[in-house]
Amino acid sequence: MLALNYHLCMGILFFLMANVIAWFQFNGQFLWDTWRDNPFLTNLLLAVPTGMCFWYAIRHIFLYSGEYWSSKLIGFGVSNFVFAILTYVFLKESMFTPKTLMCLILASFIIAIQIFWK
Repeated sequence: MLALNYHLCMGILFFLMANVIAWFQFNGQFLWDTWRDNPFLTNLLLAVPTGMCFWYAIRHIFLYSGEYWSSKLIGFGVSNFVFAILTYVFLKESMFTPKTLMCLILASFIIAIQIFWK
C-alpha cells in the first residue's frame, strides 16, 4: 500500500491552489465585467499568490521525488483537472466530450506514473 508522503500531498495541494487562483486570474474576464475591464488590477492582485503557490508546489514535489521533471508532469496533470472542473462549473463548457475525457485519462496516467514508477 502506498504511504502518503507529506511532500507529495503538500505539492499537490499547492498545485491545486495555484491552478484555482490562476484559473480565476485568466478566466474571470469571462465571468465578471469588472475582471474583464481591469486586467492590470486582476494580475496585480493574483500574480504573487499564484506564483508563491507554484513555487511551493515545485519545491515539495522535488523534495518528494528528487526529480525536476516530476514537478512539471504532476503540475501538468493537476492543472488539467482543475481547468476541466472549473470550466465546467463556471463557464458551462462540458468536460464530458470524448476528446476531453481521453485527455483527462492521459493526465491521470501521467500523475500515476510520476507517483508510482520509481
